[in-house]
Amino acid sequence: MTRIGADGDGIAALPDGTFLFVAGTLPGETVRARPVARRGDGWAAAVETLITASPERAGPPCPHFGGCGGCTLQHWQDAPYRAWKVGLLEAALRRAGFAPDIAKLVATPPAARQRMDFSLRRQGSSVLLGLHAGRAAEVVDLVACPVLHPDLLALLAPLRAVLRGLALFRREGAAVVNLLESGPDLLLRTDGEPNAADRTQLAAFARAHGLCRISWARGDAAPETLCLLRPPVAVLSGVPVRPPPGAFLQASREGEAAIVAAVLAGLPDKLPARARVAELYAGCGTLSFALAARVRVAAYEGDADLVAALRAAVNAQVLAARISVEQRDLTRRPVTATELAGCVAVVLDPPFGGAAVQIAQVAAARPKRVVYVSCNPVALARDAAILRGAGYAVVTATPIDQFLWSARLESVVVFSIE
Repeated sequence: MTRIGADGDGIAALPDGTFLFVAGTLPGETVRARPVARRGDGWAAAVETLITASPERAGPPCPHFGGCGGCTLQHWQDAPYRAWKVGLLEAALRRAGFAPDIAKLVATPPAARQRMDFSLRRQGSSVLLGLHAGRAAEVVDLVACPVLHPDLLALLAPLRAVLRGLALFRREGAAVVNLLESGPDLLLRTDGEPNAADRTQLAAFARAHGLCRISWARGDAAPETLCLLRPPVAVLSGVPVRPPPGAFLQASREGEAAIVAAVLAGLPDKLPARARVAELYAGCGTLSFALAARVRVAAYEGDADLVAALRAAVNAQVLAARISVEQRDLTRRPVTATELAGCVAVVLDPPFGGAAVQIAQVAAARPKRVVYVSCNPVALARDAAILRGAGYAVVTATPIDQFLWSARLESVVVFSIE
């Protein structure tokens, strides 16, 4: 193996130059591997024999490692693993044309994940509840998870038990759970319809295990609340917000705090009294309330439920003078350069695919600072190249390992233009 690729697999080259992508291997190791499927211009391969092990190899802390697709790098010692994560951000910015200094990796601890999207599947009389195997449809039934918060891990066995008897769950589904200040908030997406007995059982489950709310939806339809014991509340920078079912929140409180700190540090040092910042892909306010303590915020978000949650929190805290909220599909109708004129900074936290349409308008507006929160180095490299072409330089680049032992990387990159 010569290196670890962007997906966390070891990479080797055959004599004819064809690449092999071998999960569970490390640089410097010699293995006997069997090709199993085409992958791009190469082959995904499975290890048959580990001939020479790397001195950097470590014992994975999870019994599911190697089968579960959630963590791919538990077999790597901490120091080289962290260096590789920093390298993901450095390589992305270099592809965009920058030669940046990368800040020290901010590492979140184990047992901190407060949000997880689980897969559900019936198998005979049993229910599988867990994550998909790597690049496979198989569901790995989780009994342990060293990244998951203990309060969520404790829900898995009783949730599995109650699902066995529910009419709303026939063959397949998903369970999205957020650990809020008011307790776990569960959204079930299934292939059946709830009956009266389902509602009674789920209410009893919520009372027994401290859930604040259980919601349900058939497939991708809008959720319906089945059980509400108390209002679901997430506290974002000191402000209580009532997120919609299954809301996309940051994966850990430690990761959220690191992102907020890096974003605030990226604002210009001297801010006029009525300075205004455009916040794009605002969600339900992860960054909005922290920013509003420093500047006026024009927040844009495409999801109607997230917009409603953010707007309700703004109004409840009497912050309308500091935060304006607009629902906007930033792919179909990006905020234009004209609308961004006068902003001292633009802060954006786009989804995994990045901000390909919106970033062109940001570059054309030329705000003094652009603070880009990324969960995908590939999309970051593409969008950063547009900023590079507009004359921006990288001020700071902070890697944040919010998805421990996975190939995913969160980062906050601050761009500046004279």
